[in-house]
Amino acid sequence: MINEVVMVRHGRTSYNLARRLQGQIDVPLDIVGQWQADQTGYELASRYYWAKVSHIAANPELLAQPGPSAAKRSDIEEYRNAPAAGRRLLVMSSDLFRAQQTAHAFADLLGLPVTLDERLRERSFGRWEGLTRPEVCAMDAEAYASWRAHTGGELKYGVESREACGRRGADALNDILAGQRGDDIDTTLVIVSHGSWIVATIATLLGIDPDGLSGLGAMRNAFWSRLTPTPREDGTVTWMLDEYDTGPRVAGVMDWENGPAELRAEGMPKWKPIPDVKAPSSM
Repeated sequence: MINEVVMVRHGRTSYNLARRLQGQIDVPLDIVGQWQADQTGYELASRYYWAKVSHIAANPELLAQPGPSAAKRSDIEEYRNAPAAGRRLLVMSSDLFRAQQTAHAFADLLGLPVTLDERLRERSFGRWEGLTRPEVCAMDAEAYASWRAHTGGELKYGVESREACGRRGADALNDILAGQRGDDIDTTLVIVSHGSWIVATIATLLGIDPDGLSGLGAMRNAFWSRLTPTPREDGTVTWMLDEYDTGPRVAGVMDWENGPAELRAEGMPKWKPIPDVKAPSSM
């Protein structure tokens, strides 16, 4: 039974750096994004180290053994008898490559497989995908202003609504939980996905309007949120948000969005906050 869900946003990409709407365009991590994914992978692998033990206990062929001249073989019973063997951790990822890279930065440290699921893809931005905010504003200032105000002007350009994205994510999560409901092993589910998808999905699970301006804030690259699902007798699930937009300790002591100096070549642009793009005046 899944009783803990961790949602991780992918690391930075060149589109994030250029402030382009990625949506479902398949863009890999850039050098800083890989560093972010690795730092988060190290932090979460330390927190969930027990998952490596439980995975080996369930798959004894994975336990490394010494050569024939060794005095003793590695003892699988140490792993089977450890309290950690009583839990399980599953890793699922959006099939977009930036999410896969971020998922493997965590899962590979623990020797865990990654399952891909296209339902975990980012919110689709339709005809706006690949554009910057100034470019969107130049295309249709009224629709852009409506999008910023959460009143749906973007929908005429084929952009998936926040409500539809949140429902897609919530349905996927509830379906995954239902598939594990008959299993009595306590399970942590780590989902690696995308910023808009995570925010809309969490809002929907908590009963918050995804279009509400006073709702949840944005998720930073390679940060995570953690929820506890509790099944009810009627088959539905109640959700509690335990952590939101949490990052590794290193993010609090350095420039997380731009990474360490040794990764930034001369002339590499720096990440900056989103500028306040305003529609041109009609006067």
